Amino acid sequence: MNFKKLLLLVLTFIVLGNEVKADEGMWLPMLIHKNYDEMKKQGFKLTPKDIYDVNNASLKDAIVWFNGGCTGEVVSQQGLLLTNHHCGYEAIAANSTPQDNILDNGWYAKTQAEEKPIEGMWVSFLVRMEDVTDQVNAALKGVDATQRASKIAEVSKEIAKKAAEGTSYDTFVKDMFKGNQYFLFVMQKYTDIRLVGAPPQSVGKYGGDTDNWVWPRHTGDFSVFRIYANKENKPATFAKDNVPFKPKKALNVSMNGVKEGDFSMVFGYPGRTNRYESSNGVQLAIDKVNPAIVKLRDIRLKAWKEQMDKSDSVRLLLSSQYAQIANYWKYYIGQTEQIKHLKVVDYKKAQEVKFQQWAAGKAEYADLFSDWTKAYTQYSPYAAHPVYISQGIFASSAVSFARTFASLDQLLRMGNAADISKSTTGLKDQAVTFFKSFNLPSDKKILASELYAFYTDIPKDQHPALIDEILSKYGEADPEASFKKFADDVFATSIFASKDKTMAFLANPTSEALSSDPLYNYVNSFILNYRYKYAKYIDSFNGKNEELGRMYAKGILEMNSTKNMYPDANSTLRLTYGQVQAYSPKDAVSYNYVTTIDGVMEKYNPGDFEFDLPKKYIDLYNKKDFGRFTDKNGKLVVAFISNNDITGGNSGSPVLNGNGELIGLAFDGNWEAMSGDIVFDKKYKRTIVADIRYVLWCIEKLGDAPHIVNEMKLVSTSTPVKGMTKAKK
Repeated sequence: MNFKKLLLLVLTFIVLGNEVKADEGMWLPMLIHKNYDEMKKQGFKLTPKDIYDVNNASLKDAIVWFNGGCTGEVVSQQGLLLTNHHCGYEAIAANSTPQDNILDNGWYAKTQAEEKPIEGMWVSFLVRMEDVTDQVNAALKGVDATQRASKIAEVSKEIAKKAAEGTSYDTFVKDMFKGNQYFLFVMQKYTDIRLVGAPPQSVGKYGGDTDNWVWPRHTGDFSVFRIYANKENKPATFAKDNVPFKPKKALNVSMNGVKEGDFSMVFGYPGRTNRYESSNGVQLAIDKVNPAIVKLRDIRLKAWKEQMDKSDSVRLLLSSQYAQIANYWKYYIGQTEQIKHLKVVDYKKAQEVKFQQWAAGKAEYADLFSDWTKAYTQYSPYAAHPVYISQGIFASSAVSFARTFASLDQLLRMGNAADISKSTTGLKDQAVTFFKSFNLPSDKKILASELYAFYTDIPKDQHPALIDEILSKYGEADPEASFKKFADDVFATSIFASKDKTMAFLANPTSEALSSDPLYNYVNSFILNYRYKYAKYIDSFNGKNEELGRMYAKGILEMNSTKNMYPDANSTLRLTYGQVQAYSPKDAVSYNYVTTIDGVMEKYNPGDFEFDLPKKYIDLYNKKDFGRFTDKNGKLVVAFISNNDITGGNSGSPVLNGNGELIGLAFDGNWEAMSGDIVFDKKYKRTIVADIRYVLWCIEKLGDAPHIVNEMKLVSTSTPVKGMTKAKK
């Protein structure tokens, strides 16, 4: 690298480093007092203890980790819960049939007795968190690097177990800053969660895949649930005599709306960011990993869509899976595009140059980047292999289902009757669930197409022997056609291709039947090929990458010892703050900070699945029947944007004003900042938020469910709103 290029990268880092300073950060609520002065300057009117307090009710007590992948907020003294429509989508779809299609038509329970129990759903509240870094580090003294991970797991388990003694709490330890800090999280989990209502998906998913990750947005992305507890207000499994949960804290709902520059705060459970990633890691993502994920997910989506378009019953069957895969299919397209557009690799290199200047003369960091580059160089030939296994070969749901029988296979070979009986009972339950959403025609196509993708894109010397056997049997001249024939035969004979065959096998399971099953052999051939030939390279790289990443993060903390630093997101409760803010995505283009119902109607296209609307919606619009939910200018605001720092997992997070009142539900990021999980960009990064008044309008006016709105405490200029609509009897 010549001196001029080096200088340019350093200057780029300085400019970008100053630019991202203000609103960046996913802060741990326990430590939010460190940010208090900055928050006050931006419009925050409460105290740090109003956010996080172990001994008294605080805002944290109204926020839930929703089913492990989203966030929700309590909005009434009867455990009423709001989250995104896409977070509740699976539950809504699972309760829909062609005869009672609540996914398409929308639905609200008229009474609590009508609320629908959702099997397997849960929410967790943070009780407290604690820095346990010293305890973990003390246990690591003298531990060899090869034993580090197992020792951390051991001591973390001990710390968590001790914290849970004598309680019903869930406890776990999470590392921060890539293993340089450790925190204990004490959670209270509730498992009796019931669906209260949701808008029609033409509202809750308005814009579909076309508008996903895009601003301007016009989506009513919300759903309504309720938490139930026993009569002592303690967690309990579903029972008819359970009662609505009484929270320590329920959010007040603001009717004031927003204006540009208003303080905004997002409180939720962001999933994963990788802000300390190296330039090598970013380059590998855009060269190999992201394109592979996009290609392999696209195969699934096309196969499902072909079948979903044929009937409503299949569409309802596959809609939840489709939505989940499509969401991050588009995400990886956008991330790759914006990493290139925003020159993120150059930015990362500039960070590394500045780090090396700081680290000069420090022996601990002398070989950090040369070792890192070497590790990536050695890993590169194998980097696509695990992606094509996880996203491609395992993409067939039948293949993934067959994988789960490996433990039974081992038990059958060992001959332990009691364990075999226990395993088969569990697999029978699993089979019942699996075949509820299994579609054979699409799965057959997915298997053949993903196999062809593996054959085409993975070096031939990394193929399992089975591929040559298939081509030898079905014809080498046209591999794509051969794989289709193979898939036809596999699904015609495998015990995993139908519920009846699976149940018949489980009634009298034998290792011989499994070992002769073509689908079981298929998945095992790829697993064993990977495990015995290539896992060593991947595992070696992962270990080295983790070690060097931890060292790099440690150095960054030392280099910035006088600054307030935040750790990467890791599905623990975080707070971000900023302002409602418009932006200009490119030359001569400016976006407003709000969208209105007028924009919904401008996009309306009758018969278009993504942009259709219910007749009642159109009637309400034509009559301008927006009730008390309009803005000061008489417009019904649908969504707004802020410059808050969020990622996946923040879906459903409450967006709060300076008084801690609910102003909206975070539901998306924007296309121009899709690289935000790696680098926060202040110029472009925006959080897309469903305005709470639009949510209330959809419930009360469109959904004819004012009784649900009346459970909430609506406030205007910090005063309860008078003249609330009475619930219909």
